[in-house]
Amino acid sequence: MRLRFLGIIPNTPVDDSPTTWLDEDTGDVLIQSYKATEEEVKACQEIGSVPGHSTEVPDHETIIRLPAVMLRYIPRAQDGNGEVPRT
Repeated sequence: MRLRFLGIIPNTPVDDSPTTWLDEDTGDVLIQSYKATEEEVKACQEIGSVPGHSTEVPDHETIIRLPAVMLRYIPRAQDGNGEVPRT
């Protein structure tokens, strides 16, 4: 796995540091951020996603809250096919 640091929340204190990395082998983005609260998870479950899809969060997944300021560090697909360009 080849990770590239993308960004950390501006003016972050030492112990509060939402951060993003790019896996250059897969194009996946790894995110360290705040855990969603029980209230937020419940709200996500109430809204759901696609009809018929479970709203339970599997043990191997979680819901995080990413501060809006961090969106600038998320790569955007440039080629229109949904894949993150390799850099």
